[in-house]
Amino acid sequence: MIVQWALDFALLCCGASLLCCAWRLLRGPELPDRVLALDTMYMTVVALVVLLGLRHGTELFFDAALLIALLGFVSTVALARYLCHGDVIE
Repeated sequence: MIVQWALDFALLCCGASLLCCAWRLLRGPELPDRVLALDTMYMTVVALVVLLGLRHGTELFFDAALLIALLGFVSTVALARYLCHGDVIE
């Protein structure tokens, strides 16, 4: 009972975090702010998928969270390299 309540509260907080990050992604004053908002959104989605895996009791969500985390890391590194050097691959 208390675990379900805690999971519901955590899901609500992750949803609020996604909304705040989406706002920063759309209204960010500069490009690095938008990249950081996108990176934070990836981390929040990973947390959301893990929470859904805990709630539904299946391991498939954890594999999906790992895949999302890997793609988020690679895309953040590529965007940061593009912002610093203007080129992703030399």
